[in-house]
Amino acid sequence: MRPAQKLQRGLSGRSDYRIIPAIAADGTRYPVDKMEAHRQGLLHDAVSVFVFDGADMLLQQRAAGKYHCALMWANACCTHPDWGERHEASARRRVREELGADLPLTACGETTYHADVGGGLIEHERVRLYRARVDRRDLVLNPDPAEVAQVRWISRPALIAEIAAAPDRFAPWLRIYLERWAALGLDR
Repeated sequence: MRPAQKLQRGLSGRSDYRIIPAIAADGTRYPVDKMEAHRQGLLHDAVSVFVFDGADMLLQQRAAGKYHCALMWANACCTHPDWGERHEASARRRVREELGADLPLTACGETTYHADVGGGLIEHERVRLYRARVDRRDLVLNPDPAEVAQVRWISRPALIAEIAAAPDRFAPWLRIYLERWAALGLDR
């Protein structure tokens, strides 16, 4: 068994132990423990999913037990690919795990950001973004309460107004995505 495969099995015994792809200065990927990537602020791969019904988007409030940004509002779903996992596969997996739904995802953009998420943790991510277009009347969600406190639909103008009034209620990455909206292809 290759060393990366052993690492991915989570031999540490920690329930939060996951190996994700970090990105070296030359662009090559290497395996790193997810928590170590966040403690050191290492650049690493991530995915984010936006779900739209017309002009409204689905938000999730992160569960109280999340290791960072607990109870903050964020886009529909975010995650890190596991070591060796493709970005789109990780996005689909995490939508199923967090929201209990299978959605038709379309790649729409990529961005890199660096944000302090509290507790001595840094998100330094190269993110591939995906979107899904749905009719909420036909959408059945079954959020995992360990991941998601609640969900709601909101228009972009209403979200921008809420963030202006209370920015600390929203995950840093969501605020960044809103600033880069058109460049990320989220306006299509």
